[in-house]
Amino acid sequence: MGRKASREIAMKLLYQLEIQRGDREEQIETAFLENAVSKEDKRYILDVVKGVFQNLSLIDSLIENNAKGWKLHRISKVDLSILRLGIYEMIFRKDIPVSVSVNEAVELAKKYSGEDAGSFVNGILGKVDKSVNSRELNR
Repeated sequence: MGRKASREIAMKLLYQLEIQRGDREEQIETAFLENAVSKEDKRYILDVVKGVFQNLSLIDSLIENNAKGWKLHRISKVDLSILRLGIYEMIFRKDIPVSVSVNEAVELAKKYSGEDAGSFVNGILGKVDKSVNSRELNR
């Protein structure tokens, strides 16, 4: 399994955990039982899923601040999961180029969401990238 497939599992888990809100560890273990993942894939998926939840208020504030006219509750749960994953990678995964995180998020949106989701996700992630980079330059 490659990073693309691992990213897809991470996004599905984020979505599932947003919808079901049950025992997070149990749902993660079930996902690993249902998908043959290597140790490296498992490390990535755990890092992303746990990292998103550990940084949820920061990530969600970045989404709200850059999705003009959109409140979190109006964004589809699939798009929200994809945005959270993309923003987590952009900010916390220095081993992944921002352009890769954005492109992969757009592809996930096109595959799993509505017709305009790819451009919606691309627009928000582009604004997040600019806002985060401008903050870092002002430090």
